[in-house]
Amino acid sequence: MTTERKRPLKVGAFIPIVEGEMDGGSARGADVLAMARMAEAVGFDSVWIPDHVLIHDEGREPQGAWECGAMLGALCAATSRVEIGALVVATSFRNPALTAKIASTVDELSGGRFIFGLGTGRHEPEHRAYGYPFGRQVDRFEEALQIILPLLREGYVDFEGTYYAARECELRPRGPRPEGPPILIGALGTGPRMLGLTARYADLWNGWLTWGRSWPDAIPPIREKIDAACKAEGRDPATLGRTVAILVEVPGRTSNLVSTSPTGGGEPLTGSAEEIAEALRGFAREGISHVQVIHAPSNVHGIEGFAPVLEHLDKG
Repeated sequence: MTTERKRPLKVGAFIPIVEGEMDGGSARGADVLAMARMAEAVGFDSVWIPDHVLIHDEGREPQGAWECGAMLGALCAATSRVEIGALVVATSFRNPALTAKIASTVDELSGGRFIFGLGTGRHEPEHRAYGYPFGRQVDRFEEALQIILPLLREGYVDFEGTYYAARECELRPRGPRPEGPPILIGALGTGPRMLGLTARYADLWNGWLTWGRSWPDAIPPIREKIDAACKAEGRDPATLGRTVAILVEVPGRTSNLVSTSPTGGGEPLTGSAEEIAEALRGFAREGISHVQVIHAPSNVHGIEGFAPVLEHLDKG
């Protein structure tokens, strides 16, 4: 990695912790840490993991996953430079005050490298299997934010709602940053309520493009909706960072990963290392500040094989 690079956006490596998603295999703890270390070694800016407990999509075998919070802590210890992100923590899986406590602890362990991604939790079967309530997910999410954000940003909250309560609750000790880690809100779609909450509360927005088209031309219609949501909240759209997760076929590497979508759809980014680097520049031109790359192959070899793309990207 060059010391004076001209990288126009941050590039993150998405690390598979769900069964069957390490290019058809299942990652053990050692695999997860090896992928993170490789990502740091070849010049990625960040590493990311999802938050699931048991996925049971129709037509597929059930897929378990390692617990997100514990893995985030391990990633903090295994790396020293890259940012560490959750894409995204489901607020419906944990008590909101405890969620804030976990986030603050991860930020402390990482030395202020944590990006705290939050979402509603989309998958009803895993909620049912683990005994988590499901329904009115955006209502629940909005209430969770009323607890999580004040605790991280101010260290205190006194709240009682329909779904959650935290009475005279303090976050002690506090993490390394006075206002906590940056908040990223991810939504599978661009529904007006979620975009409104993102515009009101988040530092970063995330769009999961891997189930659709992982190319820069997918951004303009989404950007229009995000900008409109910011304006409706009285916020300058330029103050909300934009991030997207994309599926990329790594040049010269054979992969068993056909799609990340439950339906098998999606259009991955393809081409030579130079062509993929130029496409990433295209994302930057569309206002994207950070991409999370799901590699095909989704293993340590895919991450290592992405190094030439980063080298081309750094040439400007």
